[in-house]
Amino acid sequence: MILNESNPSQILQEFNCPPFVIAHSRAVLSRAIKMKMEFELEVDMELVKTGALLHDVGRSQTNGIKHAVVGAELLKERGFSREIVNIVERHIGAGISREEAKVLGIPPKDYMPLTLEEKLVAHADNLIHGTQEVDLEFVIKKWRNNLGENHPSIPKIIKLHSEITKIPVT
Repeated sequence: MILNESNPSQILQEFNCPPFVIAHSRAVLSRAIKMKMEFELEVDMELVKTGALLHDVGRSQTNGIKHAVVGAELLKERGFSREIVNIVERHIGAGISREEAKVLGIPPKDYMPLTLEEKLVAHADNLIHGTQEVDLEFVIKKWRNNLGENHPSIPKIIKLHSEITKIPVT
């Protein structure tokens, strides 16, 4: 199932997503489209658009780290494709390893984005704070403040940024 991008609010409202989640999802969609064009990424835009709009659908039930797993389950139950489910399940930061999943209390498996579509949505989400576009420096500072200076997620976010933008980050 792929969404008709002209009415994203309707499907998110069916899941009872709060207005701030809908606004955030629209901003992530906009950022993903900009990044696709700016960096000339060869991606399936229907997957990216649908994944970006639905990446936080699990926030209809929880705002914790588990929202990605919850959202993926909601979409599976509704018959969405495996590709969309994977985008939703793997969009947290720059991904979560099996070991990190165990520590975080989510089902132990690898939640690392693998396809370019998954990576693009995850990073577009990283570069949106609420509904505002932010840069990589802001994201790194936020993650360091929230998780600690040497958290393993920070190098993964930097690597993901480089993969998407093709710009090495030092």
